[in-house]
Amino acid sequence: MSTERFLRELRQSLRDGGLHGSFLVRDVDTGEELGIDRDIEFPVASLVKIPLALATLDRIQRGELDGAETRQVWPGRITTPGPTGISRFRHPARVAVDDLLYLSVSISDNAATDALFELTPPAEVAAYLHRTGARGITVRHVIQELTDTPTERFEAAEVHLAHALAIDAGTAGRGHRLPQLDISRANTGTARAFVDLLQAVWTEPSKIHREAAARLRTLLANNVIRHRLAPDFASDSSRWSSKTGTLLNLRHEVGVVEHADGQTYAVAALTESQVAASSQPGAEALMGQVARRLRDWLRAGRG
Repeated sequence: MSTERFLRELRQSLRDGGLHGSFLVRDVDTGEELGIDRDIEFPVASLVKIPLALATLDRIQRGELDGAETRQVWPGRITTPGPTGISRFRHPARVAVDDLLYLSVSISDNAATDALFELTPPAEVAAYLHRTGARGITVRHVIQELTDTPTERFEAAEVHLAHALAIDAGTAGRGHRLPQLDISRANTGTARAFVDLLQAVWTEPSKIHREAAARLRTLLANNVIRHRLAPDFASDSSRWSSKTGTLLNLRHEVGVVEHADGQTYAVAALTESQVAASSQPGAEALMGQVARRLRDWLRAGRG
């Protein structure tokens, strides 16, 4: 089978599963890559926590921040809801900056993320990306802005209506009636941009502090949200390090798989569902299957 036919089959699988997606798999050492619509810009939701963490870790390495310094977090002061971490605390807490990084990246705690954004605002994260030569990722706003969507206004039985709006209210130019899904207003990125950033974190170019890159790799390896791509990449002979991003009909994951034989691949899967439902385990499984098949094709030397 030719590569062109192989990619057509994958695209058809995504359409059949109700997904529109942008995928890229790259050999971190050789730069060989294979993908599907890899340069489409998406709102990135929680994927923004990766550049935020890297910018914060850079400031720690340069002595601008102390990772051991604690920050007071008051219930209600950081009003970003979320399913885990500080978002569910009922009492005031003091949390070290380095532990906020763990909560933000490994647990995907939104409140911890906005506590970090108080220290390193979106404009500073964007400036850091520019200094390091990272392209294709735009950081405009804090996480709290992702929590004011139609989802919060509907009863649980009517959440599908919010997803229907997310699906139907976009424009041909990837604008949207919902600002969180409008690429001119949201935090955005492409599959290529996140693979570029992950490759830099794993290869440690001179513009990224070695200690900052190493710490971020550990945080990504400790990611506890492992229902999306991890089933297709984690095994006894491989290590999967990643971060997910989810908002309305958006389902993303980017990560790196390190095989016992030394081969290392950066993977990005950015998708939007055309099905008006919040729980879609089939779509999650399909993302992993498509990403793994791209990796397998590339690993077999057929890319």
